Amino acid sequence: MEVKLYVGNMSYDTTEDQLRTMFTEAGAVVTVDVIKDRDTGNPKGFAFITMASQADAAKAISMFNGKEVGGRPLTVNTAKPREERSGGGGRSFNNSNNRGRSGGSNNRY
Repeated sequence: MEVKLYVGNMSYDTTEDQLRTMFTEAGAVVTVDVIKDRDTGNPKGFAFITMASQADAAKAISMFNGKEVGGRPLTVNTAKPREERSGGGGRSFNNSNNRGRSGGSNNRY
């Protein structure tokens, strides 16, 4: 069963090819996705790597979690499922926030 790993605290110069070469030492690598800013295209300092098996993923975590790459100690662990995000940016746009501003009995004029 494939296992997705989170790799964080990466140097911004780390490439997908470097990660693939490194993680292949632990086992079969299915995919490598360096996450980039959608506006600038610059790397954000983390990636997701899918390993072919649980054993390969466990070996990769033990080999690379805390390993210094590009002057930074990597954080490597099993990726958590992505949480659902609302598109509202955390702000509520319903009418309950308009206290005293709506028509009806609250009007003073």
